[in-house]
Amino acid sequence: MKTVPTLYEWAGGMPVFEKLMASFYDKVLQDPLLEPVFKHMSPDHRLHVAHFVAEVFGGPKFYSTAEGSHFKMIQKHIGKHLTEAHRKQWVKLLVETADTLALPDDPEFRSAFMAYLEWGTRLAVINSSLEENPLGTNEPMPAWGWGVPGGPYIPS
Repeated sequence: MKTVPTLYEWAGGMPVFEKLMASFYDKVLQDPLLEPVFKHMSPDHRLHVAHFVAEVFGGPKFYSTAEGSHFKMIQKHIGKHLTEAHRKQWVKLLVETADTLALPDDPEFRSAFMAYLEWGTRLAVINSSLEENPLGTNEPMPAWGWGVPGGPYIPS
């Protein structure tokens, strides 16, 4: 029986997620729309986001065991008043970075990757207009998988 890798494994593991977020946030800080939102981020922000996304995609629980929780990630967006323009530009730059770094571009991986980006960024915009976190402090971390395709594209 063939084992289906996690999205984290298929992408290449933690070094890929850490490099993705480091390169991505370099672009964010050069972007006129996003720079004002992120210019005061902590020096650890890139690494925390890398660990969060890696964990969501089936990687090690670095974020939830040592850096934060789903509640704390949502809390960072409360009251930020993000717009649809912010969301679209954030996704655009992250996808461009994924392409530049040659993350897997098979249809199944990119479908799952894009679905998570769409879901997560739309929640971020919704939560950014709130004054209080809608989650409980013990809310579990999201877990993202392959979705409808059911696994990676492997040419025959």
